Amino acid sequence: MRYKMKTFEELKSQWDNQPELETPKEGAKSIIKKVNSIKNKQQITNIILGFTALILIVFFFYISAYNNILVTSALFLMVGSLLARMVIEYISVKRLKQIKVTIVSSEFKKSLANYYKKRVRTHYIFTPIIVIFYIVGFIILMPFFEDALSKGFYTYIQVSGIAVLLFFIFFIRKQILKELHALKELNK
Repeated sequence: MRYKMKTFEELKSQWDNQPELETPKEGAKSIIKKVNSIKNKQQITNIILGFTALILIVFFFYISAYNNILVTSALFLMVGSLLARMVIEYISVKRLKQIKVTIVSSEFKKSLANYYKKRVRTHYIFTPIIVIFYIVGFIILMPFFEDALSKGFYTYIQVSGIAVLLFFIFFIRKQILKELHALKELNK
């Protein structure tokens, strides 16, 4: 019996001698700042996607694409993929706004972990599918560009299309990694 008491006394002594952890003074402000940064980046992404979709819609009417079902389908794939991504981002921003930073930290962490899992799913499942649909639409348009445009301008469309696509993929990847890193930091 004495052995157990000694163990309890040792545990109590160790507990009493633990260093006291201080809450960072700027902790809540830091969390709010990171959450707002993520929201802003998602909104900027939506603005860029919306502008791109608007350009494609104007292009659709400019070339009277509604007269050709294949061109219409290709542009629909491209615009549809951009709009789908915009809807996903809008829903994500809405979900992030619903997480209250003033709730108990364990609940906040649970809510943030849930949000983080959904963002990972968005980035690693839905984003590649959306990009593939966009690429398929662009590839379908290429023969129409070849027929309707001069050889030089067609080559320009090919090269610039691939360059823009690579830039967007690089940009999207960079933004995804930044966002996931910020969410991971908040989740610690």
